[in-house]
Amino acid sequence: MKYSVIIATYNAGKHLTGAIESVLSNSSESGELIIIDGGSKDNTVDIIHKYKKSISYWVSEPDNGIYDAWNKGIKKATGDWIMFIGADDRLLPNSIKSYSSFLNVHPDKDSLLYISSRMQMVDQHGKPIRVKGWSWEWPKFLKETTVAHPGSLHSKKLFERYGLFDTNYRSAGDFELLIRPKDQLKAAFMDEVTVVMQEGGISDGTIGIKEHCKAAIKTGGYSPFLAYKNAIWVFLKFKIRTTLRKYGINAYLKK
Repeated sequence: MKYSVIIATYNAGKHLTGAIESVLSNSSESGELIIIDGGSKDNTVDIIHKYKKSISYWVSEPDNGIYDAWNKGIKKATGDWIMFIGADDRLLPNSIKSYSSFLNVHPDKDSLLYISSRMQMVDQHGKPIRVKGWSWEWPKFLKETTVAHPGSLHSKKLFERYGLFDTNYRSAGDFELLIRPKDQLKAAFMDEVTVVMQEGGISDGTIGIKEHCKAAIKTGGYSPFLAYKNAIWVFLKFKIRTTLRKYGINAYLKK
C-alpha cells in the first residue's frame, strides 16, 4: 500500500520546514511527498530545494487557491491513498504506520474510500486547545463538518469516481467533495490523533460557514431552511468562541 502526502503552500516559509520534517519522520518505502507551491515570494522554494532529494514532486507557480493546488498534487500522486496537510500542520510520528495497521485489519479495506482520524488543535503559540475529529456519518455530516480533514486519507478511487476538488470554493471544497457520494461513501474512523493543526485560517470563519451552507444545499440536497438555520447557529458559536478567547477563555459549544 503506497501513500502520497500533499502539502500546498504559499509564502509559508516560516512553517514549511516543520511540516516537511513531520512527513519525513513518517517516511518509508511506501510513501511519497508532493509539494505544490503557489509561486511564493519568501524563502519557500529555498526550503524545498533543501529537501528536494526527499520530495517526489514539487512545483512553484501561480495557482487558483488551495483546491487548485491539491488537484495538481492529486494528478501527480502515485499512491493508493492520498493525505493533505497544511504548511503549518504537523503530522505526528507513526501516523502513517498507524493507518497501515488500521487498514490491514479492517474488514472493508478493499472498498473504503475515506479514512479519518483526530487532530490536535493549537493556538498561534502552539498551546493545545482541543482535540477534534469524529466519524463520518450521513446525513449528519450535512449539518456540520465532523471529520478532521487534515491528516485523513482519501483513496485514489474516490477522485476517480467523484472527480477532483471544486476550485470555485475557497474553504469548503473538501466538505463538498465528501458529500458528493452521499450515503454511498464507504468511510472509516481511526480513533487516534495523527496531526497537529493551528487554529484559524479561512475555513474557521464566516467564509467557511457560508460555503458550507452553499455546498450542503447545492451538492448535498439539504433543505435550504435547515441549512440557513444551521449556518446561523454555527456563526453564533463562532462569534461566542472568538469573543471568549479574547479573555483567555477556551470554550466550545456542542453541536
